Amino acid sequence: MTDALFYQVAVQSPLRRLFDYLPAVETGPVLLPGVRVTVPFGKREVTGIVVSHTASSDYPVTKLKPISAVLDSAPLFPPVLFTVLLWAARYYQHPLGDVLASALPTLLRKGGDLPQQNFWRLSTHGKGLPNDALRRAPSQQALLQLLQQHEGLSRDDLSTAGVSAATIRSLVNKELIESFSTTLTGANFAPDGEREILAEAPLSLSSDQQDALDNIEFKAYHSYLIDGETGSGKTEVYLQAITHVLREGRQALVLIPEINLSPQTLARFRARFHCPIALIHSGLSERQRLEAWWAAANGSAGIIIGTRSAAFVPMQAPGMIIVDEEHDSSFKQQEGFRYSARDVAVMRANRENIPLLLGSATPSLESLYNCEQQRYRHLSIKGRHGGAAQAAWQLVDIRHSQLNTGFSQSVLEAIKTQLSEGNQILVFLNRRGFAPTLMCHDCGWVANCKHCDAHLTVHTHRPGLHCHHCESRQALPSSCPDCASVQLNYLGQGTERSEATLQALFPEAIVHRVDRDSTGNKRAMETLLEQINKNEPCILVGTQMLAKGHHFPAVTLVVVLDADTSLFSTDFRALEKMGQLITQVAGRAGRGAKPGVVMIQSHHCEHPVFELLSQHSYGKFAQHLLHERQLSAMPPFSNAALIRAEFHQGGEALALLQRARTYLESQMPSSPTLRYLGPFPAAMERRNGRYRYQLTLIGNERRDLHALLAALSHWLEQDKGARKIRWAIDVDPQDTI
Repeated sequence: MTDALFYQVAVQSPLRRLFDYLPAVETGPVLLPGVRVTVPFGKREVTGIVVSHTASSDYPVTKLKPISAVLDSAPLFPPVLFTVLLWAARYYQHPLGDVLASALPTLLRKGGDLPQQNFWRLSTHGKGLPNDALRRAPSQQALLQLLQQHEGLSRDDLSTAGVSAATIRSLVNKELIESFSTTLTGANFAPDGEREILAEAPLSLSSDQQDALDNIEFKAYHSYLIDGETGSGKTEVYLQAITHVLREGRQALVLIPEINLSPQTLARFRARFHCPIALIHSGLSERQRLEAWWAAANGSAGIIIGTRSAAFVPMQAPGMIIVDEEHDSSFKQQEGFRYSARDVAVMRANRENIPLLLGSATPSLESLYNCEQQRYRHLSIKGRHGGAAQAAWQLVDIRHSQLNTGFSQSVLEAIKTQLSEGNQILVFLNRRGFAPTLMCHDCGWVANCKHCDAHLTVHTHRPGLHCHHCESRQALPSSCPDCASVQLNYLGQGTERSEATLQALFPEAIVHRVDRDSTGNKRAMETLLEQINKNEPCILVGTQMLAKGHHFPAVTLVVVLDADTSLFSTDFRALEKMGQLITQVAGRAGRGAKPGVVMIQSHHCEHPVFELLSQHSYGKFAQHLLHERQLSAMPPFSNAALIRAEFHQGGEALALLQRARTYLESQMPSSPTLRYLGPFPAAMERRNGRYRYQLTLIGNERRDLHALLAALSHWLEQDKGARKIRWAIDVDPQDTI
């Protein structure tokens, strides 16, 4: 039948396939890719997304069902973005239905409508009245005449015109006007001669900043790595580049690694631009997220600032993408759809033919390697903006030292001196809670999680034993459950204990703790930053949340309490992450007029890592690690993927991966260009009651590796044993290999 039409629809499910449907009973124009539809799926009605249409189907027509309803009059994804989503599903070996659903706000994913606005218009009866029909009621006649001049006015429009709610009710009761809803549309944010895009004058640029800005080509795709030390003024380059884009009537997408950076980033952007800005992150309500998403999609927002998921936000007129702190591991999703927002941004900018700016003081080894391969353009900004000097580093050897709850005497003396001079101090310890371990002094019992291979962390702010992996909680015991001894010791220190120690040692000082526990409430981080930015003397104690992009001009001393934790890790990325984190933390010191000092406590001060970093030589440090990676043929000199499996019974998860390796080797045997490692237990074998195993693939040729992964995903879907086991394919993994 030549007129036959079938739609291939993506449905959110674990199956890596599309589903064929007949057109809806009430046929209309041919549906385009990206349109949402409601379809029967088993015994349910679900929301799906049209991917394509075809004149034939592999299934008998009698077994196919029609689309139940069409939800959109036009695709929700622009064509270029839709191709990026198709690419992401293939590249990360993830079901397309889940990829497309994850790119939509929850309300749209559930079949909801785009943001609507209510308007008032004349009813059929009202349209037939003469202009003076209500002359005895002047306010009602004024409203009647107003609506005779417009097809529809919003409540805000009527309020501006001085129309009261009582007047509206009167005409509704007379059936002369009626309300209707319509989808919000975008507005042009570009300057029109009467409105300047800038709310404040840009700062003057250093020669390096100006060179970086001058080297950006705005009308074509290029990836630029803006490599500048902390405080060098990378953000000012972003702002001036965005100004250029906005003046052309195009939009800029800015990705940031953490939700807690959004208030500070948003404030700076709003101070600079007369332009609607959409903020997108998981901390918003579902309605707020939908409205921000739609403001980006319909073009009413000129700037979109968001965390990882914003990489898939539609833009009506894309002009530039910026990924700030591009090295940050937060850009890699670790559950479900395991994509890298940074790498998606590279592909999206390429397809959109727009520039991409990747900024960092501590660039990832992958980005530095891409610069060496001339895939990216390397733009360096040296020195700190405004002439501030880099902080001086002091390595504090704590071997044979008597520590006061983790603090050496020299560090405590330095803190005392800085407080007396009216400065702020930042103490960095990347461990939440009071103490990481609770142990019985008499019998050696240790409080372990019942669901994970991990110790329970002692918390005193909300007293109890917490597992930071599965989030289970227990009450603090008053005695040992094994021997009934009351000699229970807290081993090690977390941010809560460091806070208590500093408050006891410096009772006159204000101590702020900054970690996930203290900033969990809405606006907690924003309120805390407001207090810190008063520049009054205080001590900040916190985790890596303090290391990411914050500008604290009054901080003159940074203390790193425990710098040794990553020196001997089995994760081949551990030294890279440690170097980035310490450099970022150290960069918070001396950003204002006063010079800064960084004190790093270590048992291994002679380690080459500390020697390179203390010389402000992150570039040499990175080159040292790149040389090691090349010798071991590890990423970025190769390509990696992890096959993960977890189940309540470890033997079955392990057996699945053993069968998977056998299958893989039958397709492509191990060779000098393709290595299989494992299956082995994960670094934490049992987590949240599940035993976890992983199989690693490392290959020189990305194309061969992806062909192998595509075949494996199909094999896993067909394997009966895999149906009850949670498994996942992680392409370009960022955690332990």
